Amino acid sequence: MSQSIEQLLASPEGKTLEFKRDLSSPRNLLKTLVAFANAAGGRLIVGVDDDRQLVGVSDPLGEEERICNLIADSIAPRLVPNVELISVGTHTLLVVEVFPSSSRPHYLKREGAEQGVYVRLGSCSRQAGADLIAELRRSAQGLVFDELPMPELSVEDLDLQAARRLLGPERRLDDKALITLKLLRREQGRLVPTQGAVLLFGKDREQYFPDAWVQCGRFRGTDKVDILDQADIHEPLPDAVTAIELFLKKHAFKSAQFGAARTSGAYR
Repeated sequence: MSQSIEQLLASPEGKTLEFKRDLSSPRNLLKTLVAFANAAGGRLIVGVDDDRQLVGVSDPLGEEERICNLIADSIAPRLVPNVELISVGTHTLLVVEVFPSSSRPHYLKREGAEQGVYVRLGSCSRQAGADLIAELRRSAQGLVFDELPMPELSVEDLDLQAARRLLGPERRLDDKALITLKLLRREQGRLVPTQGAVLLFGKDREQYFPDAWVQCGRFRGTDKVDILDQADIHEPLPDAVTAIELFLKKHAFKSAQFGAARTSGAYR
């Protein structure tokens, strides 16, 4: 272990650490192990109660065999964690260390490959939706979302003028350059835009990515009920950054003016 058991016991539960009193709730325990494997890995320590008091496991060798059988019988694809027994004072703890897996997404067999996938969110294990499951599969295969092709489109669906404006007019944006920038890739014998290219410079970006726009708003107070100003920004995403900055600067300037007026009035 990279950390001593004393350091782990003094740490709060989180993305890579969880404590269990015993193996009486195997489903929750297995959900945690699946979530660890689908994310950054983690350690499950059995024999610690909710008050962080050591209670140990009553039958160490039997519990070790039981958890190994549970993992083998309940999780797919096969998960091979490091399972060990560690003595702390008069107590024996069962420690299961799960490593980030190249076979993700792992899932609970009883719940199936679509419903039994869990990921770690803070100190909780949450069921993954279809989009996240797809992302786990891509990451396990070394695929990047932005670089995936959109074979139904062509280079004509990209706003290359917007690209030149961002990258500079001196840069040639021929096919070779667009491939190098991962804005185009060859698919079935033809060049097609990548998803990243359409997100950045697609002429009809929102037809394919309806959420790829930005809404800015300024509210009165903190309850987000009374809106003072808003802007819906639909420009190409690189240009959207400038529009967002302008919106923020406008309201920062107004706030500064308001503060100056209040200060001036106070000293009259």
